Amino acid sequence: MELKHGIRHNLGQFLHQLLQVLLVGLTIGMLRTVVPALAESEFAVPRNSFLLLSAFVVAFGVVKGVMNFVAGRLSERVGRRKVLLLGWIAAAPIPFMIWYAPSWNWVVAATVLLGVNQGLTWSMTQTSKLDITRLDERGLTLGLNEFAGYVGVALAGVATAYLAEAIGARSALLWFGVTVIGLGLVLTVLCVKDTLPWARAEAARHRGPASVGQASPRYPRDVATNPSTWEVFALVSWRDRRLAALSQAGLVEKFVDALVWVLYPVFLYQQNLSLPQVGWITGVYGFVWGGSQLVTGRLSDRVGRHRPNVWGMWTCGAGVLMMVVGSGPAWWALSAAVSGFGMALLYPNLSAAVADISHPNWRGSAIGIYRFWRDLGYGIGALGLALAAHFTGQVEAAFWFVAVSMFASGAILAMFGEETHPRLNPALDAGLAK
Repeated sequence: MELKHGIRHNLGQFLHQLLQVLLVGLTIGMLRTVVPALAESEFAVPRNSFLLLSAFVVAFGVVKGVMNFVAGRLSERVGRRKVLLLGWIAAAPIPFMIWYAPSWNWVVAATVLLGVNQGLTWSMTQTSKLDITRLDERGLTLGLNEFAGYVGVALAGVATAYLAEAIGARSALLWFGVTVIGLGLVLTVLCVKDTLPWARAEAARHRGPASVGQASPRYPRDVATNPSTWEVFALVSWRDRRLAALSQAGLVEKFVDALVWVLYPVFLYQQNLSLPQVGWITGVYGFVWGGSQLVTGRLSDRVGRHRPNVWGMWTCGAGVLMMVVGSGPAWWALSAAVSGFGMALLYPNLSAAVADISHPNWRGSAIGIYRFWRDLGYGIGALGLALAAHFTGQVEAAFWFVAVSMFASGAILAMFGEETHPRLNPALDAGLAK
């Protein structure tokens, strides 16, 4: 039976994958409000120990980046579903480790497992949806994927803040985590199909003659049909200037998310806001980011990826800067919303741009390598902002560090990137690439 591509043809599986990424977002979101805000009272982290506080996000970023790389390549050999299942198995101990944690080191260790979980599961939900959808639905697909994931992040941050006040931080994270991770495991076993056959069917069609009038993507030239892991790594990281520009932008934009994770809760909690208020303000960032991607992902299918990506970097940087030049809950919520909208402009569309110019034979690996660099940004960003705050003694310095990084990275993307949408910037013939 011929495998058909498109959301409509694969709606049931598409919805299952959206539910999966929602659960993935809930899993990471449960550690984003309560843990940093209560690090001092619950886990004995000394006040203003910025480097120690950032250690768990540094560990998360390094591990998740590596697992993204592994997940992409592994999924092309054993299939997407097995990798997704491995990711949920890795998450199973996390709630219990937080519950029993006698010190901050246990939180760091739990976050290492979270990095494994997120690298395997989020990569596979994204890759699986790209496998079963059409080229002209790619922006919409990634927009829906990131919408579901980051709404999950925001919901978990708010829900765990209220639960922590009601039943205590450790109990809240235990019961919330067991429920979410248990659902992810069960639904993967019962409902998820492997989508690797769709990717192989698409690759087979690309080996045939191009359809009349069909725009051909600008794939990199001089790439083997089945390149080695190192060949794809070099291509995405520096050999192809477009992919390299996208990778550096992906790395730097994670500085913002590291800031929101590590220091937004600390900064806001130090302004004498309650834990639920902190949860809602950081939640605004996630809700706007997630919700806006329903529009920005689809928008890029019409106007292209390049401009939304560049303007998203600069808008996000402006939102970060706004956080420390004003005061009051309403201003901080507006600042978070601006950053969230900037992330919505760039986040699905950086991935879509990578997917546009990655051949189906090695797209899983290319996305995994892009995600390796992108999520390594958690570690590099968390370390950088912690050092900025540590050496100045002011948490506000971390916000300036992140904002300047975003403006500079956006300028690099503007100079060295280009439009990747095949309809708007097609190859002159089926074999031509930039």
